[in-house]
Amino acid sequence: MNALKGSRAAKVLAGVALVSASALVISGCASSTPSDSGDGGSKPSADLTLKLGSLLPQTGALAFLGPPMESGVGLAVKEINDAKAGITIDLTAEDEGDTDTKAYETSITKLQGAGVSAIVGAAASGVSKLILDGNVAAGILQISASNTSPDFTTWDDKGLYFRTAPSDLLQGEVLGNLIAEDGHKTLGIIYQNDAYGTGLNDAIKKTFEGTGGKVVAEASFNVGDAQFDAQVETIKAQNPDAVAIVSFDQFKTIAPLLVNAGITADKFYMVDGNLSDYGTDIPVSLEGAQGTKAGPKLADDFTKRLQTFWTGEGNAEVKDFTYAGEAYDAVVLVALASLAAGSTKGADIAAKMQEVSGGSGDGEKCTTFADCAKIINSGKVADYDGYSGEVTFDENGDPQGATIGIYKYGADNTITRTN
Repeated sequence: MNALKGSRAAKVLAGVALVSASALVISGCASSTPSDSGDGGSKPSADLTLKLGSLLPQTGALAFLGPPMESGVGLAVKEINDAKAGITIDLTAEDEGDTDTKAYETSITKLQGAGVSAIVGAAASGVSKLILDGNVAAGILQISASNTSPDFTTWDDKGLYFRTAPSDLLQGEVLGNLIAEDGHKTLGIIYQNDAYGTGLNDAIKKTFEGTGGKVVAEASFNVGDAQFDAQVETIKAQNPDAVAIVSFDQFKTIAPLLVNAGITADKFYMVDGNLSDYGTDIPVSLEGAQGTKAGPKLADDFTKRLQTFWTGEGNAEVKDFTYAGEAYDAVVLVALASLAAGSTKGADIAAKMQEVSGGSGDGEKCTTFADCAKIINSGKVADYDGYSGEVTFDENGDPQGATIGIYKYGADNTITRTN
């Protein structure tokens, strides 16, 4: 699914790209019959119990994204259930792994066997491509907080697929422009050979060369590879001004190889799949390296709530919050759509997703599940704006607007947002 509808200016100002499209207005009406709740608004005549699954990386190359995304899902479930607004979520969480470990094969069978109506995940575009058709056949709504492959825009998903993260086309454009704006004329790209990596590679290359720059070297690797000497040698041979690294956890191995080859970290440009607070986890300095990831700056109260919830479950503190907001919003939107539909069936929920996100229906703005639920339970239309932004699904299930943040590494190998 593609968050980029129509043309955009090639120049990205202040390091942030914000795209929007006209909302497609479709008619819709709530199928539930409200009754007086006595505490503001009203509630459906019968409370709903929604069986929700999460398929997120507890292991594998994206495991560092597991804690922020799982904490976002868990916090949303807790706050929805605490609201007592006519819907309760029964969450089943399973491990995604990655396309190399294939943990998702067992996990998706468990989730489908548990009778879930909706699944938050997968995190990796490559995994989602492998499970989406099966979920569609089973009538399960799938919503990802981090799938960025442009291919999902035109996927034959019967209206059952949504995502709260923007397409790679947007992140690639922002990063390509940033590299050019920093004065670099030549670029080398190391990227993983999957839906995520090839999509970003193509977008970065197209944008950078559109500014007059030249991609002088491209080197790919497969998920699961452990040796990257050949890729680094390919890049070093062309001596580019800058190097873009499109990877997941493999960056921990790639970065020292690049530095040892004489390519300093201030020439590195990274992406959401490898942008993290590494600290001492990497034995070389990343000072000066830059990268991009989707989402506005998160409010302090939200990150505190996430930490309180996550550590309260016996987990270590979340290191960074990549896609935490998107995961939280995914759960809230599914719950609101279920409430609006008065149903826990995947297709019924999907039919209300665009409406509750503000993509149709001319709803009333609200920023919490509880406030949105009151609007829905009073017989009106809610338009949820969340921590990842306005979301606002288009007819393809893509967010119509998105913000891409730019980050820079300091001497302690942690990132600071610079825009």
